[in-house]
Amino acid sequence: MSDSGPTAQRNRRSRTTVVTFLGAVVRPLGNWMPIAGTVDLLTQAGLDAASVRTAVHRLKVNGWLDSEARDGTRGYALTDTALATLESGDEVIWHARTPADLADGWCIVHFGVPESKRARRHQLRAHLSHLGFGNIGTALWIAPARMRDAAERAVVELGLEDHSAIFVGAYHGTQDLTQLLYSSWDLTAIDTSYRAFADEYDLTAAAVERTPPSPADAFATYVAMLDQWRKLPFRDPGLPSELLAADWNGPRATTLFERLVNALEKPSLEHAATRWPDGTTAL
Repeated sequence: MSDSGPTAQRNRRSRTTVVTFLGAVVRPLGNWMPIAGTVDLLTQAGLDAASVRTAVHRLKVNGWLDSEARDGTRGYALTDTALATLESGDEVIWHARTPADLADGWCIVHFGVPESKRARRHQLRAHLSHLGFGNIGTALWIAPARMRDAAERAVVELGLEDHSAIFVGAYHGTQDLTQLLYSSWDLTAIDTSYRAFADEYDLTAAAVERTPPSPADAFATYVAMLDQWRKLPFRDPGLPSELLAADWNGPRATTLFERLVNALEKPSLEHAATRWPDGTTAL
């Protein structure tokens, strides 16, 4: 069966939406969720019940969820693994929304991993890319200096300390830095994604601020918006604003995101809490 067919795409969407739900709803409500309530809520967000249950099962198999009943209600608790991963994601998202300070310099990662460890070499490349590093040459990756700790963790987790070197410093080359950065990341594609998000949610933000939606509609909009948004900062390295194009859409999209969170977060959590066995006291 193709990994790119409608079923595979639906399953991928379900997994990302459930992860969004875990981070944005389950954590604020005490790091635990009822099974039936979760299925009910996520069907309101546009998923089908079978896909939700499949996604939850896979997260349990992957060590994100532990079965735990509360007040006679079957449910799942977030594991330490899930909480650590979600917290790490928060860090990337919020860093990406705040442009780095050019004066802080750059983090450069260079590695020479032997062929016998090819798989880990590919893992390191993928991990650095996921963290927002750009590729400026063979086995040479760059990001704002604040990503040093994240790069060090990636190297240590893969056991590649003896094959990697990490430097932090200022840029002193003769090549135009903006051109260098635009060739190291697909910043045009990132900007296009920000513009698409802003174009899609511009009217939504105005509408929910003008006329508050029903709790169920607020929840569905909130989860869908967050699920779309959280993919963007993972692609955005958070470069110093003075090195980006004057019409960079990141600030516009970020402003809309903050408006929507401000308008939708509280009613969404209140609506979700009604599916918890202790009701709104979960908040």
